[in-house]
Amino acid sequence: MQKTKFSAVAATFLVCFVFWVLLDFSFKAEELLAGAIVSLAVALFTARFFIHEDAGWFLNPKRLFSLLRFWCVTFPIELVKANVAMARICFGGCRDIAPGIVKIPTELKSDYGLAALSNSITLTPGTITMEVTEEDGRNWLYVHWIKVRETEPEAAGEAIKGTLEKGLKEVWA
Repeated sequence: MQKTKFSAVAATFLVCFVFWVLLDFSFKAEELLAGAIVSLAVALFTARFFIHEDAGWFLNPKRLFSLLRFWCVTFPIELVKANVAMARICFGGCRDIAPGIVKIPTELKSDYGLAALSNSITLTPGTITMEVTEEDGRNWLYVHWIKVRETEPEAAGEAIKGTLEKGLKEVWA
């Protein structure tokens, strides 16, 4: 088995097994063994469909910790901030909305990083990532924003991406 293939299977197995443990949460030996067997079978058959880049990064403890910190700390904080902002707009009678589409730059190059950033932006209320494009060697996101405060790409990007991109750059550098 090639290194890339092994790392893809290992990464897929790890993700599947962690989800098994989180969903089962009984920690009985026979259920953990069943979870490991099912996770291994899923990983062997599906890793080539899920992992299109070298998955060795996932087995790097520093990057794995950065990913966990992003999903457990950074993203929830940004999600709460966006929900509070949307609640203010809604409870304020929706008078001060200014919807529009803005083009924002991103420094992320990896397909996984771009997908994670796009989905994170879309999951926060008030924004929807409509398209990811590459123009002149740089990646851009087209985002529908419910309250456009900036139209200049760099400033709009900082307002929308906040700390999301910084957290994801630690994972997909």
